[in-house]
Amino acid sequence: MLRARSAALAVAAAAAALTLTAGAATAAPTPPPPPGSAHLGMGVIEHDGQGGLPPAAPRAVQTEGVDVSGHQGNVNWSALWTSGVAWAYTKATEGTSYKNPYFAQQYNGSYNVGMIRGAYHFALPGNSSGATQAAYFASNGGGWSRDGRTLPGALDIEWNPYGAQCYGKTQSQMVAWIRDFLATYKARTGRDAVIYTATSWWKTCTGNYGGFGSTNPLWVARYNTTVGELPAGWGTYTMWQYTSTGPIVGDHNRFNGAIDRVRALANG
Repeated sequence: MLRARSAALAVAAAAAALTLTAGAATAAPTPPPPPGSAHLGMGVIEHDGQGGLPPAAPRAVQTEGVDVSGHQGNVNWSALWTSGVAWAYTKATEGTSYKNPYFAQQYNGSYNVGMIRGAYHFALPGNSSGATQAAYFASNGGGWSRDGRTLPGALDIEWNPYGAQCYGKTQSQMVAWIRDFLATYKARTGRDAVIYTATSWWKTCTGNYGGFGSTNPLWVARYNTTVGELPAGWGTYTMWQYTSTGPIVGDHNRFNGAIDRVRALANG
């Protein structure tokens, strides 16, 4: 009887193990996020990790800013302004088929409370040319005006949330795509776009190309106590996204200079 019971238990255990194995083998892969949901720094923690926050009072004068996109909805700009945030970037477009439905509230709302504001484009280099996406951006919120309160548009070029991190492009192809975007944006607006990126992505996907540092301001992503290594070509950064878990809205940044330097960038 005991031997028969032991045999039955062994059979049951084997069946359970087989069921678990089969379940694991057939588990569905994690689906990609919905189109249009990408935003500045979306892949930073996954790829680069996250350390501590920088000191509250940096040695050099810096100016607090935020960046927002559609996933944050309507933003409490008055609260951010009262907290000391002086500038903001709002996502305008992604690829050539997405426009932020909250763009007006976010872009105009920041301006209306007194902030210096700008717009950014989330690049999808695997979908269409740099020129095509720059034109789409410039026509849908990414323009510029010399009013002293509007920053040049920013190109958000980072990990692909929908597939291969370099969008299926070689390093030389990626550099050519970025160059195409920047040239078209300048032709449309008269301004050199800001480049937002992370050093590790830039190394992997452009081969650490150093040819844009003399013309395009750098907005670097690193969630740690210091800004760390910069991409090739830039001796310093203009803006630093240092956290995705800041107060009121998650993404907080520091401009490398006092408010007069933010105005200078706006004025061109």
